[in-house]
Formats: sequence, structure tokens, C-alpha cells
Amino acid sequence: MSVCNLYIASLEPNAGSLFVSMGIMELLKSRLSKIAFYKPIATPEDNDIRFMREHFGLNQSEQESFSYTLDELELLLSENRESEVIETIIEHYHRLESSCDFVIIQGFDLSSLSIIWSHNFNHTLAKNLQAPYICVVNGKSKTLEHLTNEIAIEQLTLKEHHVNLLSIIVNRLDPKKYDHFAFSKNEYHVPIFCIRELDGLNVLSVGEVKRSLKAELIFGTQRDLQRTIKKPNIAAMSVEHLIDHFEDGDLIIVQGDRLDVILSVMYANYSTNCPSFAGIVLTGGLVLPESFLNLLRGISNAYIAILSVPYDTYQTAILIEHIIPSFCPTHDRKIALAMGEFMRAVDGEKFMELLQTTYTGVVTPSMFEYALFQRAHRDRKRIVLPESNDERILRAADILLQRNAVDLILLGDPKNITNHAGTLGIDLSKATIIDPISSPKMETYVEQFYQMRRHKGVSLYTARDAMIHRTYFATMMVYNGDADGMVSGALHTTQDTILPALQIIKTRPPITLVSSLFFMCMPNQVLVYADCAINQDPNAEQLAQIAIASAKTAKQFGIEPKIAMLSYSTGDSGHGSDVDKVREATAIVKALAADLLIEGPIQYDAAIDPSVARLKLPKSDVAGCATIFIFPDLNTGNNTYKAVQRSSDAVAIGPILQGLQKPINDLSRGCNIIDIVNTVLITAIQAQGAKE
Repeated sequence: MSVCNLYIASLEPNAGSLFVSMGIMELLKSRLSKIAFYKPIATPEDNDIRFMREHFGLNQSEQESFSYTLDELELLLSENRESEVIETIIEHYHRLESSCDFVIIQGFDLSSLSIIWSHNFNHTLAKNLQAPYICVVNGKSKTLEHLTNEIAIEQLTLKEHHVNLLSIIVNRLDPKKYDHFAFSKNEYHVPIFCIRELDGLNVLSVGEVKRSLKAELIFGTQRDLQRTIKKPNIAAMSVEHLIDHFEDGDLIIVQGDRLDVILSVMYANYSTNCPSFAGIVLTGGLVLPESFLNLLRGISNAYIAILSVPYDTYQTAILIEHIIPSFCPTHDRKIALAMGEFMRAVDGEKFMELLQTTYTGVVTPSMFEYALFQRAHRDRKRIVLPESNDERILRAADILLQRNAVDLILLGDPKNITNHAGTLGIDLSKATIIDPISSPKMETYVEQFYQMRRHKGVSLYTARDAMIHRTYFATMMVYNGDADGMVSGALHTTQDTILPALQIIKTRPPITLVSSLFFMCMPNQVLVYADCAINQDPNAEQLAQIAIASAKTAKQFGIEPKIAMLSYSTGDSGHGSDVDKVREATAIVKALAADLLIEGPIQYDAAIDPSVARLKLPKSDVAGCATIFIFPDLNTGNNTYKAVQRSSDAVAIGPILQGLQKPINDLSRGCNIIDIVNTVLITAIQAQGAKE
């Protein structure tokens, strides 16, 4: 029987219940489309509820997300009205559950209650909500013996209360002692997952300082607020002594009229010989002169936030010291780090087996997006990014590395890349950085390319000139197995990406052409459109190859292939060369891949709309429920995907190249960071199946 809810609770404060809720939500989001988050007892200005609703885009109001505040609970319990509390919580829960596939329930630590309570109220709620229980144990500064006893007592208590313990998660273990913690599976009869303490989750971001101090952002962008702070540091000395006393990641606290300090900090971020600061907090409520603000606005790519607070310098420093780090929906780097560690520590497949969730068969955009990280992480691949001088590439690389989803290779000068990353406030220490010019592989690649293309008139000089171009060097890395895939195109044309792939990687037999597809993330489903980017006017044989390749790609990403071979007529109703081409292509696919569900020729409305399908092709297994749409030519495909994208707010991921022996993918020059992240993940997943 599949599970439809889960109760997550910790034994003490700061154990990481929110962290675990986030990780489990990510696992579920790849399989289920309607998931709710419920916290029966909320704290004042509950950050957990706010974070889960905003970050995961949950379709529920704040009022639906909890039943009581802590103060209300204490009052009712002190009046011996526990049964009333439980009845109300059950009623609220079932109201939320009625419109969802799954509900994650997050408990609270009993230390929050000021009254003395004889039993663990979380156990009572879990039993009454018939929810399997995840016990989150705080492993910080504890010995194995301490943890073993703690877990044993909790397990016994849960058994006495007839609560179904699903798993135990020991969180915040000291990384230096992590390998010494081994729990006997036979002793506890449930899976135990161990998660390390991460320093990066216990640091403040500039945005958290802004929110907690209700500071005004007078310079910088929302992205600059994501920078993490190693420590606050007061600037109380003259400029000539200032820089020597500060370190990377410092948050500079300075009186608002110290314009000399502000300028020094701003320009220190540009220097390779100076620290890169997290941000600046101006104290005293002093307003910067407009002429000075204009000066700052003229500094391009400053990558630093300046906040203004009304407090004096000493008071500001004290207030910042007392801010407790938390998760914020806008802090992509901290979230990526947390989810990367969760995926490393928790076996997602085993966990989903515990829940026995039922796959619905329809892939929604949310399910597709979350599944990408999980699939890539399962068998990490090395993806090379040749365009490391682009800020978007570096920021995307930072997210991917924090998530432990792929291993990245960046091409370019290591010193320049490292300095650029420091200026942006991101960490690329896990990436491999290779300068093609000084690489010992350069001469080998030049000789290989020369031998490949000499029959086309390529000289040794021309081969060397080609390898200096990073896209060619990266493609040769993939060819030689020094990388598993490449993503390029943020700064280069599609031709710049595809030509080296055709010359070096070549197509995989029996496929003889490279084609492309877009994953079209519609409001409630992910569809496949092909070919919308490469082949201008494919003949019937080529159209059939595009259909077969698209079906294989779709299946690899969890989309059940149901192919619609599009035309301006449906079934036998139309005639002419264009329709005949589609009809012939459909017949070729049926002959070459008899197991595929395919219909053609078919019009778009009959392929997508069940009501139209019942009229035009009532006996078809594809009409009305197609997932793959093969367009007859590039003109039709390209215009259609852009029309759908713009008119329905669909997200188009692609073009994704298919047919090559090894994965190479192209980016749009207008791509954003998320586009790059998704394309890299897709490339890594393609690499996983490259030998199949």
C-alpha cells in the first residue's frame, strides 16, 4: 500500500527538520505533482512554512499550512483540552489532504513549550494522522554511544505509542568524525541515514542581515544579497590600514559618512591582490550624497550590496551577531548546498521504496525539473563548459557544484576564472579548470584532429588554430573520454557548437543525422517538440529518424513516448506531397520500431485534445494524448514552439541535440542561469545512457 503522508520531527532544537523536509519534498516532487506542507503547530512568523510555500511553489495559503500557534497550543493544553486540539488538527489536515497526492507534516521540538508535558505530542499527532514517522536526531557534538542510546529510547517510545517509524536521520555529524559513526541496521530494523554538518549552512547571507535588521538596500542587486558572510568586521581605521585587517567574505560595518572606506571596499573587490567582501552595512542612518551614489552607479559589475541601517556601529554589530542563520527562498547557493548534501547522504531510491509512492504516468514541469537533479546525481558525469568567461556560466556552475549533481570542467585561464568567481562571491573550488593553451593534451588533440580532417584539406596549422578555440578543444575532450559531455552556446552560435560535434563526435549508427528537440514545460505536462532547430526540410526517412531518436530521448527522461507525426490533415482525409511524406515517415517508424505508439499524419488539435481525437481518430492510442510532436519541417516547428512558448507561458528547454555518439548540447545566447543548469543536467543524463 502506498503512503500518502509523512511526519517529520526532531528530538531537540536545531536538529534540521526543515532541512529534511526540503530534501524529502525534492524527492517527492520528481514523482508527484500535488504535494502539501503542513505544520500543525507554527511558531511566530514561521520561516519553515514561508520557505516551503515560496521555494516549492506550493498551491496552499499560509492559513491552510498550520492549525495553532505555540501560544494557542500552550493555553489549550494548560486547560486540559488536548482532545479538542487533536480533533481540530485532524480536521485541518484532511481538508488539505483532500486536494493533494501527498502531505509532508513537520512537527516541532517540545523545548518550545514552556509548560511541562508528560509525553511527546508529535507522537500523538503522528498516530492520529496515521502518518509514518521520520525521526531527525541532532548529531552535533555527540558520541556514538550518546546517539545510540538516544535513538534506542526514541524508538521504544514510538513503539509504545504505536507510531510507525519509517526511518531515522542523524543530522549535523562532525565531518571529521563522520566515518566513525556506524549504526547496526539489525538493531534498529529501519534505515538510518547520516548527514554531515555543513559550515556553509550555518553562515548568514547579506539578505538575512537585510531582512533581520529591516535595512534599506541602497546599492546592488537581489543576487548580491545571496553572498554569504564569514564574519562581520567593523571598519574603524584609516584606509591605508584597512585592507590588511580584513579577509575574504567579511561584511564591512562602517559609519555612513566614511565615503573613503566605501570606495576602497568597492575597488578591492576588483583587485586580484585584495579580499573579496560580502557586502557593506552603513550605520547611523546617514544618507549618501546623490553625487556619490551616481559615482557608484557608474561602476559596472560591482557585485556588492550596500545596506543602510539606523543603528550606531556598535549596536549594528551586536544585532548581526545575534541573527540565527536560516533558509531563505531567494538564497539559491545555500539551498543548492543543502540539497547536494541531502542527495549524497540519503539513498533516494531506497527512500522512495519505503514510501511506495505511485507514479501517475504524467510528467509535470515540476516533476521534470526535480527529477533532473536526482537522475544526474545518481551517476555523476564530467561535463565541460568552454565559455567560462560568461558570468551566467560561472553562476550556473556554482549551483551545480553545490548540488553535487555533476563534475564540471571549465576551460580558460585558472587565475582569471578564480578571480572572477571571487568577485561574484561564488565557490568553484570543486571544478577542474583547464587552460587549453597550456594543456599537455593540446598537441595530442591537434594531431588527432589533423588526421581526422586531412582528407578534407585541413593542414596541421589549421588543426592547431581550430584547437585554440575552446569549443573545438572541449569537443575533442568528449571524443577522447576526458569529459562525458559538453554544453556551449551562451556566447557562440549554434553552428559554432554543432560543427565541431559533426566533425569530431559524429552520429551514432543507424542514425545518420543530428536532430534536436525541445522539452516544452506546459502548465500541467511536459511535451516533446522536434525538430525545431536544425533540419530545414527532412525527407520521410529523416523524419522517421527524428521520431525514433525523440522517442528514445523522451523515454530516458521519464516521458512515455506517444508520437504524433504532424501534418495539416488527419488520417486518410488529405493528400499531397507534404502529407504523403508524413504518411511514409510514419510507416517507416512502424517498420523499424514496432513497439512505439505512433500516429500520422495527424493535426495538432487531434493529437493534443481528447474531444477532437474522439471525432477524428476514435480508435487511436495516440490521438488526444500525444507526448511527442514531430513537425514536418523546420519552418513549422520553430514557429510553433515559439508561438506556444510566448502565448502560453510555457518554458522551452532546448534545443537538446540527439543522434550524436556522445552528448553535445547547445545553449541560446539569451539563456539564463536556470537554462544552463537544466541543459547541463540533461547532458549528464544523456551521457549516462550513451553506452546503452
